[in-house]
Amino acid sequence: MRIIAGRWKGRRIAAPPGEAVRPTGDRVREAWMSIVHPVLPEARVLDLCAGSGALGLEALSRGAASCDFVEQSPRVLRVLEENLAALGGHEGAHIVRDEALRYVQRLGDGAYDVAFADPPYASGVAEALAAQWIEHPFASILGIEHAASLTLPAIGETRRYGSTALTFFRVPS
Repeated sequence: MRIIAGRWKGRRIAAPPGEAVRPTGDRVREAWMSIVHPVLPEARVLDLCAGSGALGLEALSRGAASCDFVEQSPRVLRVLEENLAALGGHEGAHIVRDEALRYVQRLGDGAYDVAFADPPYASGVAEALAAQWIEHPFASILGIEHAASLTLPAIGETRRYGSTALTFFRVPS
């Protein structure tokens, strides 16, 4: 995988081995970044179920001020740490070992400008994160990657890319 744009454009990052992590493909990641691009400069970003860190690293590359990467697997966290180190690090990057839903349940409204979530498709985490955001919008924008066959609450805007979908929830301006 490569960083698509920004200061790290073209730099390679590793994906964790095995099938437990499904990295966001370049086409979907580019679509995701195009949608949130206007708010990324100096944004506080949250990357839930971070995996390789591709989404948060892309956001940092494009000018986000900070990114908190939340991942529960120690094995996957090592790959994320290696990816960040290979890019030269970033003073605004923080890696947290935690379960995504437990992490956001402790947040107040508006804790982040942008939150990305790419949970395992069959885990039920996408639905739980959407419900938690509706109850307490912990980010101005929450984007969730999920199977195109899954329907998240109608207050979100969904875009489909083959078998993958992105649903965005936004705090009204």
